[in-house]
Amino acid sequence: MDNDYIIEMLNITKEFPGIRANDNVTLQLKKGEIHALLGENGAGKSTLMSILFGLYQPTSGTIKKNGEEVKINNPNDANALNIGMVHQHFKLVECFSVLDNIILGVEPTKGLFLSKKGARDKVVELSNTYGLQVNPDALISDITVGMQQRTEILKMLYRENEILIFDEPTAVLTPQEIDELMKIMKNLAKEGKSILFITHKLNEIMAVADRCTILRKGKYIGTVEIKGTTKEELSRMMVGRNVSFKVDKKPSVPGETVLKVSGMTVPSKMHKNDAVKNVSFNVRKGEIVCIAGIDGNGQTEFVHALTGLEKVTGGSILFKDRDITKTSIRERSKSGMSHIPEDRHKHGLVLDYTLEQNIVLQRYWEPEFQKGGFIRQGAVRNYANKLIEQYDVRSGQGPLTTARSMSGGNQQKAIIAREIDRDPELLVAVQPTRGLDVGAIEYIHSQLVAQRDKGKAVLLVSLELDEVMDVSDRILVMYEGEIVGQLDPKETTVEELGLYMAGAKRDKVPEEVV
Repeated sequence: MDNDYIIEMLNITKEFPGIRANDNVTLQLKKGEIHALLGENGAGKSTLMSILFGLYQPTSGTIKKNGEEVKINNPNDANALNIGMVHQHFKLVECFSVLDNIILGVEPTKGLFLSKKGARDKVVELSNTYGLQVNPDALISDITVGMQQRTEILKMLYRENEILIFDEPTAVLTPQEIDELMKIMKNLAKEGKSILFITHKLNEIMAVADRCTILRKGKYIGTVEIKGTTKEELSRMMVGRNVSFKVDKKPSVPGETVLKVSGMTVPSKMHKNDAVKNVSFNVRKGEIVCIAGIDGNGQTEFVHALTGLEKVTGGSILFKDRDITKTSIRERSKSGMSHIPEDRHKHGLVLDYTLEQNIVLQRYWEPEFQKGGFIRQGAVRNYANKLIEQYDVRSGQGPLTTARSMSGGNQQKAIIAREIDRDPELLVAVQPTRGLDVGAIEYIHSQLVAQRDKGKAVLLVSLELDEVMDVSDRILVMYEGEIVGQLDPKETTVEELGLYMAGAKRDKVPEEVV
């Protein structure tokens, strides 16, 4: 046995009801390398890592550490083997400080008393060594998502883990935080840590990984050296066909105005200032207008006010010449506004409902789906099956799968299918491709363009620079709650867009942004 490998997962198979999540998968991690695990949504990446971390038991297959077979029954066993994991949805106690979260479960005691001083010194030292810059005394509820993630990394370092698993670590970060995380990962590998990095973002793999293992529909496709491959090759292995990174679209032909926002002001929940300050613009039929910006610049509050989740304190919203500033969410929905929300768990799905129930959430009262106050189950099932097939929503038990048990990317596809199929006059799409793989992104982008070409108005809110540049017909940049620039994607550059997003450049945008 070649002792290069610190961890080997050999011929791992894992079955759930109706689905084989891992089908004879082998993964070998070398000491001190950054090894990426790439695959589409639902390819079995998180399942494989959950087996290594002891959250699931494999149906068959073996795991070796340093050439010796090991049994990992639960996360405590994983920790004892120095395996740590940063989950996609962080496992932090919101009302605890950073330090208390880090020592949770391994509290240092003197006699019967908790002695935090030594622990705090160790955390500060680790934070400095790896360039994490985390304040140990801050409360989790007060710090940014990027800092919460660094807290999770410190938890692993504090426990002296040597095998670090990162599950989709960049899904919730800003572009700046992603760059910083990449530096941190390289530092960790330099110090001899071995990293497994689950992702479907090809640029990140090209930037930091040494090798990459690709899974497709639960099966092992291959392992490649990053130095000798390309983005195109990786995406072909991942999706099983060539993927176009360019969005195919004709020039837009805008018609009449569908949405007119004038002087909108929305208060902030975080501080005394307003989150959205006096924002005005229009969206017309047959165009995709994109609101671009770095997370936390008022986009969330703006969308909540537009869709009825929050109240405005100033200004008005006209939708098809009707004032909807004070109408209910259902009223807006019924009058032809669809909303793909930013937080799919909170505002997109009822997690304990089935997929088919979620698909008719906004339509179950229509004659097609109910008769005399009773739901017509057959009609609901047929409709759900149609959308599942059309949007390639993958799940173990089809329309009867509970939403909670589906992978994040497939939850997202279900929401998008539901919102677009309602044939709205205005589609508000917030981060519609967050957490999706290249094949699914390509499909969603083509759907947004198809809506536009049918003469619908599309308002896209995105943090992904490539998406902003490729999909939109007109870009409005939001910075600190204001629209600071209007750009034409055909005439601007990513660099210029970045300057506006960072607040380094701003124009006086006319009152009537047309």
